[in-house]
Amino acid sequence: MDASGQNIFRTLIRALTERMFKHLRKWLVTHFSRCSRQRTRLVSKDGRCNIEFGNVDAQSRLIFFVDIWTTVLDLKWRYKMTIFISAFLGSWFLFGLLWYVVAYVHQDLPEFHPSDNHTPCVENINGMTSAFLFSLETQVTIGYGFRCVTEQCATAIFLLIFQSILGVIVNSFMCGAILAKISRPKKRAKTITFSKNAVISKRAGKLCLLIRVANLRKSLLIGGHIYGKLLKTTVTPEGETIILDQTNINFIVDAGNENLFFISPLTIYHVIDHNSPFFHMAAETLSQQDFELVVFLDGTVESTSATCQVRTSYVPEEVLWGYRFVPIVSKTKEGKYRVDFHNFSKTIEVETPHCAMCLYNEKDARARIKLGYDNPNFNLSEVSETDDTQM
Repeated sequence: MDASGQNIFRTLIRALTERMFKHLRKWLVTHFSRCSRQRTRLVSKDGRCNIEFGNVDAQSRLIFFVDIWTTVLDLKWRYKMTIFISAFLGSWFLFGLLWYVVAYVHQDLPEFHPSDNHTPCVENINGMTSAFLFSLETQVTIGYGFRCVTEQCATAIFLLIFQSILGVIVNSFMCGAILAKISRPKKRAKTITFSKNAVISKRAGKLCLLIRVANLRKSLLIGGHIYGKLLKTTVTPEGETIILDQTNINFIVDAGNENLFFISPLTIYHVIDHNSPFFHMAAETLSQQDFELVVFLDGTVESTSATCQVRTSYVPEEVLWGYRFVPIVSKTKEGKYRVDFHNFSKTIEVETPHCAMCLYNEKDARARIKLGYDNPNFNLSEVSETDDTQM
């Protein structure tokens, strides 16, 4: 390669490097600015609540142990499995220690050199290890047949009965907690998804806030009911500041907001009228607002008849003014209905009034034109007629 070729190659490499660093710098600036503008949420997009309880007294904490069943169910899996393993190992070791004490008191251990005609309380317990193995075999009803209780000691018989009963209780509680944790309706809620953004556009001549929700399973959610809460900080006329003040937001579909036929994705909407908290907002001022829209969907799982609730939230940056959702339901040649989830959260820009008040003012003006109103400045003056014709 000659000198001119090397110069061209170096220039090309320099240009590509500068362009790469330019894009990298732009991405970093956008990313960090987005993180700095990120608002604090009460409810995350997947429905988890971002709240912390502080200064809870010790007496109130004891209530969690009174309702031990709910406490165990609410634990995370790593803590639950730790309790599960510890409960069984602890009970096996505790009763193994008791079996060792019985053998020690009755002098059945080899260190006491029992006679040939000596009948031990438990056959073939030679130390702590064999006592632990006998405890495990008794509680989980393995019964290898090598170690067994004799009728020599009433204490051993009573301990056998007590361990069997307690073992059934521990086994029932822990296995029931694991099964209940797996089958909790909250797992069913994972297959209910909301659109990433909410949109504001006209629907049936009204300005509406629309959200799309879909059921990813073919099994229905019976008796579905959907509603919303608008959370924001307000100041009362008395000067009291209320953080997370809640305002009801009514969401409906064309058939209402209860008993939803949730077999395909639904587009729910809230009409922005005079009673809506969004009425005084506009496209230019929406991003400057400070609110969080939390949407709830309650229903009954068809397969288990357990009630569940799905939650998500939207902050002002996630509400798109002047957009609508792309259609996702189509009909195939075979006569089946097909849902394309690739376009589930996609939106397209549409012509939309920049505020709800403007839309209603425009409607009122059109109504006044059709009705026809008298002009209050119009004065009717009477003119006397004179007959100029002479007969």
